[in-house]
Amino acid sequence: MGLIKLAALGAVGYGAYRYYQSKTTDSSPAFAGGTPVDHDSTDEVTPIRDAGPAAMRDEPRRKWTEVDQAADESFPASDAPATY
Repeated sequence: MGLIKLAALGAVGYGAYRYYQSKTTDSSPAFAGGTPVDHDSTDEVTPIRDAGPAAMRDEPRRKWTEVDQAADESFPASDAPATY
């Protein structure tokens, strides 16, 4: 009897997992829809987002400032921009 309950619980868990997988998307939260991606010399896709709120999938939660723009343009550089 315990084995049947375990099998039923496993089937429910598997069904929930498959449902969750079908609802997830492959898009990155940082990229707006239709954002082009660059290809490096080995033809591997390297996702690079353009700077600015227009290239973001979600709207910024607060007003976009010049400091935000400068920081976004410098990412992933190790040095912060000196324009603020």
